[in-house]
Amino acid sequence: MGIDLGGTTIKVGRVGNEKIEEIAVSPTPKAYDAMVVVDAIVETISKVVTYNTSAIGIGIPSIVDVEKGIVYDVMNIPAWKEVPIKSLLEEKLNLPVFVNNDANCFAIGEKIYGEGKDFQHFVGVTLGTGLGAGIIQNGRLLKDANCGSGEFCIVPYLNSDYEHYCSGMYFQKRGHSGQEFYEKAKEGDPSSLKVFNDFGFHIGQLVKLVMATVDPQMIVFGGSVAKTFPFFKDAMRMAITDFPYSKSANKLEIRISEKDDHAIYGAAALCR
Repeated sequence: MGIDLGGTTIKVGRVGNEKIEEIAVSPTPKAYDAMVVVDAIVETISKVVTYNTSAIGIGIPSIVDVEKGIVYDVMNIPAWKEVPIKSLLEEKLNLPVFVNNDANCFAIGEKIYGEGKDFQHFVGVTLGTGLGAGIIQNGRLLKDANCGSGEFCIVPYLNSDYEHYCSGMYFQKRGHSGQEFYEKAKEGDPSSLKVFNDFGFHIGQLVKLVMATVDPQMIVFGGSVAKTFPFFKDAMRMAITDFPYSKSANKLEIRISEKDDHAIYGAAALCR
């Protein structure tokens, strides 16, 4: 079972035979009591759980104590300041529960189910409302102290940080959503095409940062903004041509996730 917990919706998917067999979706309660949200998760799980469900994985946009299964200051869920979600769900469901950061889930999901199957060293980068990343080394998710590895979003860049230039925030600051610019770009609108060209330059700087710190074989992009890849890939590739280690830049593969529900696949992959 994979759980995608967001500030708006709770999505639970039962995964078997390399595919999602059934999905249940519920609104995330806007509550001050953390347990109200926990109960909503349990209720959503009950809609798709079966007798042969073996484990549950949950991806959460927060700092995570992976061993204890405690999440801290969860984004867009104000009631979740410090929640021992692993023990709470295990007690209520009598199943093993695995918890991790949502970007890490994306990376391990791509390793198990997606573009990362044939790679031992790669980085999964989520380009959506914000920017996130998970690191796979030697075929496994990189272990760290606080689930903070791969937080390239907070690295200072120009007058802000990488998240403001390499996510949906970039488009919002230019007056439209990424989807609106995308639709105009498909029609050949010159100003929208230039926005994506500039965006590609910034993504190229992000790629160089990833190469310099992690040196992966491959980077896989996922998330809503990744769907616009055809409009920024050339500018991105041009931007990395000045990377000091040209062989590394030439060998680096860049792919786009083919999974629509990658958050569910990623959370389920924690169980494996």
